[in-house]
This record gives sequence, C-alpha cells and structure tokens, in this order.
Amino acid sequence: MAKPIPKIGSRKNGRIGSRKHPRKIPRGVIYIQASFNNTIVTVTDVRGRVICWSSAGSCGFKGTRRGTPFAAQTAAANAIRTVADQGMRRAEVMIKGPGLGRDAALRAIRRSGILLRFIRDVTLMPHNGCRSPKKRRV
Repeated sequence: MAKPIPKIGSRKNGRIGSRKHPRKIPRGVIYIQASFNNTIVTVTDVRGRVICWSSAGSCGFKGTRRGTPFAAQTAAANAIRTVADQGMRRAEVMIKGPGLGRDAALRAIRRSGILLRFIRDVTLMPHNGCRSPKKRRV
C-alpha cells in the first residue's frame, strides 16, 4: 500500500510556510495592550494570524520601568520596524487597558509612517458584573 502524500500546510511536516521569504502584508491590525506593569504590542494580518509582537519586557526593561511610556514607545517601534520591512502600509489599531503606555505606543505608530484606518478602544468595561476586591489598607 502506498504512503499518503502529506499536505503542504499540514502540521506533521513541521513548517507551514516558507520562512526565507516573509509574506508581503499590505494591511494589518495592531493591538496595544497597556497594563500598569507592561505594554504588549501585537501585529497581525487581517485574518488574525500574528506576524510579530513586542513588549516592554522583551525590549530589556525590568521591574517598574516596564510600565513607563518610554518603554511602551520602544516596544511599539520595535514591532512596527519588523512589519514595515514586510511591506505594511495600512493598519487598524485596537487599544486595550488603562496603562501609561497607551498614548506613547500610539504616537510611535503614527511616527512610523503607517496609515491608520481607525483607532478603537476595546478596553473591557464591566456593567457592574463581578464584585471588586477589597481596597488595600496601607
């Protein structure tokens, strides 16, 4: 009995696509997740597949410095530099979280020259759902 021919895109044979020539991505979505402790910038294509990501921690910032606007700006510039080389021209931006790095990351994306179609705040808002934890006594 003959062996079945494995599909090119199957996960059994390891790699799904060629890594030598990165895909040309003209449009994408940039997600900024800004917490008080860190800022994570993820760039995906329109279908939602992650192209690259960067965070303040992966840029070399440690401890409380990860939550600063400068760390967020560095993380955003890092992620955008990678996708700009792959040919991204237009993007949509989704911002989530209450952190200090929101505006700084957005400013870094604007400065990079990528045209932004829209900027949407997708921060989760409870409509009086769960009970919040007790207030800290210091």
